[in-house]
Amino acid sequence: MVRLRAEPEDFVVDELPLYPPSGEGDHTFVHVKKRLRNTEEVARALARFAGVRPRDVGYAGRKDRAAVTTQWFSVPGLDPEAAHKFDMAGVYVLGARSHGHKLRTGQLAGNRFRIRVREADPAAVDAARARLASFVERGMPNRFGGQRFGRDGDNAIRARALLAQTGEGRAAPRERREARFLLSALQSAVFNEVLALRERGEPAAIDRVVDGDVARLHTSGGLFLVEDAAAEAARADAFEISATGPMFGTRPFPAGGAAAELEARVLSAWGLSQENLELPRGMRLRGGRRPFRVQPAAALVASSGDGATLHFELPPGSYASVLVEELFGDVVEGPADVD
Repeated sequence: MVRLRAEPEDFVVDELPLYPPSGEGDHTFVHVKKRLRNTEEVARALARFAGVRPRDVGYAGRKDRAAVTTQWFSVPGLDPEAAHKFDMAGVYVLGARSHGHKLRTGQLAGNRFRIRVREADPAAVDAARARLASFVERGMPNRFGGQRFGRDGDNAIRARALLAQTGEGRAAPRERREARFLLSALQSAVFNEVLALRERGEPAAIDRVVDGDVARLHTSGGLFLVEDAAAEAARADAFEISATGPMFGTRPFPAGGAAAELEARVLSAWGLSQENLELPRGMRLRGGRRPFRVQPAAALVASSGDGATLHFELPPGSYASVLVEELFGDVVEGPADVD
């Protein structure tokens, strides 16, 4: 067992923007560095500072609270020079520039991480180094991390109860934002269970494709149905394509064959059916596909004091905590108890 986040500086995340702000437009992209602050806190504070509604402040993705992170926010009607006067404990404005539209979720190239892992012996560090090399070559499991499921880990169960209470045609919950968050946790739980079965080789490993898989082109993000797995094997080996799992919703890209049977079995275990998905009235859950594996980039493990420092980049939506768990096994977070 290793220790993670003994102090915020042990977990450093830098957002890699999809594009730079243009220098013209009605929105201002504000680049901030934050410590012990979550993304929503900063977004709300920026909204108050600029005199706009919180929902008008945009960001590409949420960043960890117990960390030191940099990321971009977009704020309408805010003068770039005025942005430098924004004052919030634990938050520092690194830069600000105009742009023509709001920054939206997912509009980032990825995230760069520097993570200090403590209480790892040299043998564990060497094993992690070898395992990381295999992930760079063949890919790491792209499961959702525990933080996706809430402090008590029960968000997916709460979402299933929500669906049972509402059902098609009934009124949406009053707190729609919370309901959407819970439903996304249920989507993630279904995906994770399908991924776990694929990791066990049912019907194939995560670095393989089978007939009926929905595969993703890593360069473009496009999806296609695999009709001849043998013909696609070379592209899977070259990490050009990967099989995907379901993020259930009203507009799925359905799999076929054994892949579809596996997905339907997991959905059924949750009391769900893609064909008869019932959502509260007024709520949308489009659905989609998520690759079973991702490829860490710029990755290395360096011995450091009583453990190691990890350097790597991951694409949007992938979890650094998952990579640490895959490299070192059980992880305990926070500072060590002091008598």
